[in-house]
Amino acid sequence: MTRTSSTDLPDVQASCPEVCINLTRVGVTNVKKLVEVARPNKRPVIFISTFDVFVDLPASLKGANLSRNFEVIDEVLQHAIEGEVKEVEQLCSTVARRLLDRHEYADRTEVTMRSQFMQRRETPVSMTACHEVVMVYAKAVARRNDTNPFVRKSIGAEVTGMTACPCAQDIMKDRATHVLRNLGISQEKVDAFFAEVPMATHNQRGKGFLCLETDDDQRVGLEEIIDILKDSMSARIYELLKRGDESYVVLEAHKNPRFVEDCVREIARKVLGTFSKLPADSVVTIKQTNEESIHQHNAYAERKATLAELMVEMEGELSLL
Repeated sequence: MTRTSSTDLPDVQASCPEVCINLTRVGVTNVKKLVEVARPNKRPVIFISTFDVFVDLPASLKGANLSRNFEVIDEVLQHAIEGEVKEVEQLCSTVARRLLDRHEYADRTEVTMRSQFMQRRETPVSMTACHEVVMVYAKAVARRNDTNPFVRKSIGAEVTGMTACPCAQDIMKDRATHVLRNLGISQEKVDAFFAEVPMATHNQRGKGFLCLETDDDQRVGLEEIIDILKDSMSARIYELLKRGDESYVVLEAHKNPRFVEDCVREIARKVLGTFSKLPADSVVTIKQTNEESIHQHNAYAERKATLAELMVEMEGELSLL
């Protein structure tokens, strides 16, 4: 009986397809990996990560060798992960570059990473230790050129917080003012009361998303992104709250009411202040979703722009003041 070696088998992927058109993305999705990210003077952080890996495919090839050579992609990911990873977006960049080396027919590779990042936190009053899960998103796109590949990378996060509705609060304040005045309370005392005790309003659980896309040689701090998101809603929220903590969070939110649009604009303002040294062509993507408590729908707002575009708009706003 004659045995057929693997080298004798036909390379079906390299054959010509029946329909000869280019494909924008061919690859594998839902590749699970644990990624350990080093931190200076701290313990490493473990990211529970899911990767999607793509290459483009020319019209002359039937397949991208991905199903047969999945071991190659796994090897590329594993090799990058086994080294010291300092930034998750840089890991994506490394994988994207190496995929170009392995797939000589490809002009473009793309790697996306979705991760769960566990942060240790303390509540604002009792200083009780608790943890919070933050969703982290990273991406890299590499394009082939005559010398080194051109790479753009992205890093972003989604954070949950609390928002308080300014409109309903204003309605409740107007009603309370009339009741207090009818009880003989002077307007001066009414104003002093509201300065210390903001009126009730309906609340939302807000989900803020911020992502920055830059050239491969730029660095964007993930924890800075997370802090911007948390501080752009009405109040931060915590998994565990003592009574003093709960009072603080509720009061903080009602002293700082914000619409969904306010959150996006505040994120943009903080981005300009925090990342002003990034190149002007860096792309900023901001999204905010507020899950309404008195409606069945959600409120949503977003903005995508370069840093240069945001700077021009912000400078124009200041000139009008």
